[in-house]
Amino acid sequence: MGASHASTNPAILVTGGAGYVGSVTVRNLLAEGRQVVVLDDLSRGHREVIPPGVRFVHGSIADPIALNAAFSGPEQIDSILHFAAYAYVGESMTNPGLYFANNVGGTINLCREAVRRGVQRFVFSSSCTVYGIPESCPIDETTPLSPVNPYGESKRQCEEVIRWMSRSHGFHYALLRYFNAAGAMGDAGEKHHPETHLIPLAIRAARAEGPGLAIYGGAYPTKDGTPERDYVHVIDLARAHILALDKLQTDYEMTLNLGSGQASSVLDVVAAIQRTCGQAVPYHVVPRRPGDPPSLVADIRRAKAVLNWEPLFSSLDRIVMDVWDYLDRTERR
Repeated sequence: MGASHASTNPAILVTGGAGYVGSVTVRNLLAEGRQVVVLDDLSRGHREVIPPGVRFVHGSIADPIALNAAFSGPEQIDSILHFAAYAYVGESMTNPGLYFANNVGGTINLCREAVRRGVQRFVFSSSCTVYGIPESCPIDETTPLSPVNPYGESKRQCEEVIRWMSRSHGFHYALLRYFNAAGAMGDAGEKHHPETHLIPLAIRAARAEGPGLAIYGGAYPTKDGTPERDYVHVIDLARAHILALDKLQTDYEMTLNLGSGQASSVLDVVAAIQRTCGQAVPYHVVPRRPGDPPSLVADIRRAKAVLNWEPLFSSLDRIVMDVWDYLDRTERR
């Protein structure tokens, strides 16, 4: 594809392109020769992960001046990959107004600017949190939406905003509901402050760089009593976003789950770290957290069929090794 995306061809605006999934997607777009513009306010992203040569606009999707600056460069932007959002479930419970203002309000601003600028394709980074606590797994796209926290509700409302704006104004859109993003690509990986995700926390515990791993609940109705989640490699997520963007050249809309389709328990993650990295993970079981579902696993058959996509990098061993290497590269320098 590389030669076909010359400088005279339309560009892609990546909001949140200095964040985790956004920065990996930017790298994959550049590898295909695509033109990219990144908009990020750096409140949760990191300037150093934006590759050289990419035009970067420091600003928020909630700021009309920043949006205008993003669209006012020499590029002709005809599509948007929208990753920009606040994404801490716990924080959303204590400060829901922040999440609705930033995630929903920002998406409204972005959609209005997209319509004004004639954007043709819009890919939204949604979340499995829109499903809440489903009655059964695996979860397909027809599962009722019933978020149980403001973060998930903000994602559900963003989906509705995009649907209605598309119906009124005609741009094509994809809603990609992904499960547990994990892994890394080079120096692009998870940099959360504070870190709340299991795999980096477990690796730090194995390296004696933090406290022993707290496992929340050991009596769930799962194979080993610990919660099960669906971990999908960030490279696979990036590939799916690009495939969806290209598919929107012909398709009007799509709503897809993105995951590995495999259930991995907390103890599966602990075992994978010991198996692949040779370090035991010290852990202790503490009371389960209210509202934590026993299992969240994606049915990814629709994504496979629509996008001709496979989660090629999403084995638990590959994910763990990539996170271990990423932490070596970025935290032990």
